[in-house]
Formats: sequence, structure tokens, C-alpha cells
Amino acid sequence: GGSWFLASSGVQGDRQGLRPPGALDEADFLATCIRCGRCADACPNCAIVPFTEEAGAEMSVAPGPGERGTPVIFARKKSCILCSGASGDSLLCTVACPSGALQPIKKEAIAIQENVAMGTAKVDKNICYSYNGASCGACVRSCPFEGTALRAELWEKPVVDSASCVGCGLCERACIPYPAAIRVRPRSV
Repeated sequence: GGSWFLASSGVQGDRQGLRPPGALDEADFLATCIRCGRCADACPNCAIVPFTEEAGAEMSVAPGPGERGTPVIFARKKSCILCSGASGDSLLCTVACPSGALQPIKKEAIAIQENVAMGTAKVDKNICYSYNGASCGACVRSCPFEGTALRAELWEKPVVDSASCVGCGLCERACIPYPAAIRVRPRSV
């Protein structure tokens, strides 16, 4: 369900947090996560943070019932780099999780595309530079699955393939306009 589709930011509509890679479905995740912070400690990009009022303040969100202390990623602030450049053969947060709330995922393109479902990027054509007379493409170039999950059409207009997008948020982080013209919505929404 959409139990963690978070508070409204006004201008751009609803803001959201993403669960780390390998997260169980939201209800099971909330029941299984022991809020130990090991996934956040393991994250090479420091993208995973415990969901508190302080962590969500800049994004104008607050934890809902049962969410306090659970790991969340605010992609506009810091996105999941899918452990690019990090040591090990699996996504580090997924092997650090002692409870099984995050299921281990190999750090291989095929395994990531088959098993990571943090969310799906959506483009707001009203504020995307490439849809409004300027060529940009920053989001497309940031995508680890450029050409499949996110590709550029004429004038670098970004087009998301929701079947291939893993929801890492690198596109949202790279987006030049503020608020971001491309945002990742959690898979539960």
C-alpha cells in the first residue's frame, strides 16, 4: 500500500522517501526492520538515513506511524549509487541487514535490474528544461542504466522505461531545476 507516501511540499506535489535496495514490501519491511542503522552505516554514499523528523525536515516530511528510525533515502539530497565503486560483490546495505528487512542483492547489472525496485522515476514535463526549449540531459547521463531505464529523445527529452527503472534516484539528484523535474516515486505508490 501507499502507507509511506509522505507529506505535501506544495509546489511540486507529494514528496517521498525511498526504501533501500532489497527492501521487503512496506508492511513486511516495517514489521521486520529492527531500526539498527547498520544499512546506513554500510552505505558508501551516506544516502541511507534513519527516518526522523530531523532527517525529513528539509524535505518537508515526517515519519508516519511505525516508520520512526527506519532507513530511508531522500534522493534529491543523496541518491543510491548501487554501491558503484565500493568493494564487495553485493550491495552493502543488503548484506549489512541482520533482520532480513533488506534481502541480499549481488552487485551485478542483471541482479540489480531484476531485484532492486526502490521506485520509478517520473518526469514533470512542465518544468523539465528539455521539454521547454532548452536541451539538458543531466538526468539521462546520470542513469546507471542509460538507454534502457532512462533514454533521451530529440533535444535530450528524458523518457523513463518503468520496467527497467530501479528507482536509485541518481536522475533526481542530477536534475538541474529546483524543484526537480524528475522524481522517483516509491514502488509502494
